[in-house]
Amino acid sequence: WLYLACVIDIRSRRVLGWSMAPHMRAELVIDALQAAVATRGGDVAGVIFHADRGSQYTSAAFAQVCDLHGIRRSMGRVGSSYDNALAESFWQGLKRETMHRRVFVTMSQARLEIFRWLTYYNARRRHSALSYLSPMEFEQHHHKTAKLSLAA
Repeated sequence: WLYLACVIDIRSRRVLGWSMAPHMRAELVIDALQAAVATRGGDVAGVIFHADRGSQYTSAAFAQVCDLHGIRRSMGRVGSSYDNALAESFWQGLKRETMHRRVFVTMSQARLEIFRWLTYYNARRRHSALSYLSPMEFEQHHHKTAKLSLAA
């Protein structure tokens, strides 16, 4: 087995951080969160992190890392996939577009394919919720617009 944890920006749909491991312990989600913090340059105080009630997200170790970065935690209701619809849609797309009817011979092969898809997802995959821009195009467009409005 290979487990994947991702941190997704709800506004841009960009996968900011991810981690893969043969276990589903708290370190998996902590590594993904640390990667997301690094992607955002370390300035994430006040960000809200929403997750399900999996033991990794409710662990003291994960709470400590969130507190360290000033991240507020939010948890969905038990057994309600609707509370985390964006993530559920993301996982469904990943499975359909990379793993449907495929068997990976090695973990390295699976890691490479997932990494390729995440790169494609961020840079090229268009989203109707983003006016058919990719997550990175959306962020670049928003960043330019924000700079223009600040200068005006």
